[in-house]
Amino acid sequence: MALTARCSALRTGATVRPARLACSAVPRPVLPQRRGVVARAQDTEQTVEVDQMVKDLQEKWDKVENKTTVVAYGVGGIVLIWFSSTLVTALNGIPLLPKFMELVGLGYTSWFIYRYLLFKSSREELVKDVDELKKKITGEGDASASFAEAKSAAQKAVSNTVGSVRRAVDDD
Repeated sequence: MALTARCSALRTGATVRPARLACSAVPRPVLPQRRGVVARAQDTEQTVEVDQMVKDLQEKWDKVENKTTVVAYGVGGIVLIWFSSTLVTALNGIPLLPKFMELVGLGYTSWFIYRYLLFKSSREELVKDVDELKKKITGEGDASASFAEAKSAAQKAVSNTVGSVRRAVDDD
């Protein structure tokens, strides 16, 4: 072990008073010198171009047919988040209810893991269900084809009904 000196001094302004200088020898272990590790970042050209993002958002907004509905959904979502926050804050003030809700959440999480994540067949089922939900939301695949078929069938039914009403009116 090597001895290193520690000195402490009480400073008054910029001067050191020699009478108040105290030094003591403190035994400290000598550690082997370590080689420094140097980490260097590489420039990977992954910059976000704000102008391109704004242009993409403008193009998507221009493609939207019913802008008032989109704005209404957005405002409704913001109001729903605010209301949920207020409700959670109010429920958090009730004694024992937060702990009970944590217990319910733990139970549901355990059930979800057992039901969907534990076995391979159930994981495949979960992936299939999520893919179907994504197709329904985005309007791709079979869901959009069946919707288009239903829409054309409804249009044909309406045109047939209108045609039969016109014929009935013309016959009178």
